[in-house]
Amino acid sequence: MDREPSVSDDDDDLETLVPQNHTKPPSPSSRSRVPFAITALRPALPSSAASLGRRLWSRRYLLICISLPVLFIVLFFSLGGASSLPASIRLPSASSAADPAASRMREAELHALYLLRSQRSGLLSLFNRTATNTSTPTPVSLSDLQAALLTQIKLNREIQEALLSTHHSGVPNTTNDGAPDLDLPGPGCRRKDLPYNRRTIEWSPKKNRYLFAICLSGQMSNHLICLEKHMFFAALLGRTLVVPSQKVDYQYDKVLDIENINNCIGKKVVITYEEFAETRKKVSIDQFICYVASPPCYMDEDHIKKLKDRLGISMGKIEAAWPEDAKLKEPKKRYVADITPKFTTDAEVLAIGEMFSADAEEEWLMQPGGPLAHKCRTLIQPSKIIMLTAQRFVQTFLGGNYIALHFRRHGFLKFCNVKKESCFFPIPQAAECILRIVEKANAPLIYLSTDAAESETNLLQSLVVFNDRQVPLVKRPEHHSSEKWDALLYRDHMGGDNQVEAMLDKTICALSNVFIGTSGSTFTEDIFRLRRGWGSMSYCDEYLCQGELPNYIAEQD
Repeated sequence: MDREPSVSDDDDDLETLVPQNHTKPPSPSSRSRVPFAITALRPALPSSAASLGRRLWSRRYLLICISLPVLFIVLFFSLGGASSLPASIRLPSASSAADPAASRMREAELHALYLLRSQRSGLLSLFNRTATNTSTPTPVSLSDLQAALLTQIKLNREIQEALLSTHHSGVPNTTNDGAPDLDLPGPGCRRKDLPYNRRTIEWSPKKNRYLFAICLSGQMSNHLICLEKHMFFAALLGRTLVVPSQKVDYQYDKVLDIENINNCIGKKVVITYEEFAETRKKVSIDQFICYVASPPCYMDEDHIKKLKDRLGISMGKIEAAWPEDAKLKEPKKRYVADITPKFTTDAEVLAIGEMFSADAEEEWLMQPGGPLAHKCRTLIQPSKIIMLTAQRFVQTFLGGNYIALHFRRHGFLKFCNVKKESCFFPIPQAAECILRIVEKANAPLIYLSTDAAESETNLLQSLVVFNDRQVPLVKRPEHHSSEKWDALLYRDHMGGDNQVEAMLDKTICALSNVFIGTSGSTFTEDIFRLRRGWGSMSYCDEYLCQGELPNYIAEQD
């Protein structure tokens, strides 16, 4: 059954575009397809390095490593070279030595022979160091073995490239460093390493100085992005952040672990509106400086009325920090040096309005863990109940190896087609893109977070077939009392809440080995934010059909 509420907060994507941009290692069966594949280092065993070398690389395997390249060359020339090759890369005969092509071929052969001799010498040296009948073998560590074998793999690659250099019909396939990318093992779908150093700022609020968060654009995913930017500004300006009241916004403490933010920073930097109001006789916004100039702070009459009538907040004149921005079609990129002079004030309570579309230090904000100094993985994360419920769902239905797919469809047909590059893909094309990830990830099933109709998900399921086996698309089932994975939600009267279910979906996706998102969706962007912070990003994470265009696009109405 479709879980429309799980992505209900994605309707905000119709209003604002977002720019596009725990993994286990591949199983032994997938690694065995690549010759000489090198796996990640394991902790050293208590035995000696020499015995480790003997266990891993016996005389038989090293003799094979030495013999195969030589045997290949001998067979190549003994069988006539040219006759053993496909017609598309057949060698010229030796009788045509005067032919420039033949000369190039001869040079390539000689270069390959020279490289083979170098490889033989290197392999013999490695063999002698690990030979079991040597009275005093030179100790060889696992890292030394790995480095030596990597050198031989690179030599083998050079030999292949030398032999094929005169047969390229076009530009050879190369890696980033210019070397031919023939068969070196790639990163697969393993987890990306977190950067060692983050660019951070300390959040130390001054006494009785507050930043009043106001988020209006779209729904929950947009509001979380807006809230994160408010936190950054509060740190820059030395203020405590006041989280909006549920009377005018979402009930944030239902889906977020607000106390986690304070614990991670190590001081009280965020308070709820209720905490803020308890300490004041009269609630007022002393100064309203808008980051967005047009319309100022995105504040319409309806929201101003809600603040006054529902919360009893008084406020003065609303002014723009950069009035000239009102003439711009897109927000101007701004940096700390631009921001702090405009918003530094002695006012006790400051508001800067909607921040979702603010282009302020985006690179700094987008780094794993965010821009603020803290002792946790990420500051804005699901509540403890949602986190535990997601873990129980994974243990019940998915296991430790699964792909997560956010497949946004509702309202996206028209939304994507007005963009320069449409992001709404036909189901058969989407299935092909998904299968490419399935092949790389070697995962048995896919968690599907979608608002698509059953007619679309049923067709997608029928097309997601790999190695003659249907890859299950798993969706969250309706609540049933006999299943205990979601018992915590219903015990705390959170079951069936749209925003809770949306955050639950995000959490399940963020815990996956590999995540496929929908370009242009803030729901997807929030999942990527969590994965960056948790260190669960993999080398296979991407947007659905990334780098492609739909193979069919309807006309505009």
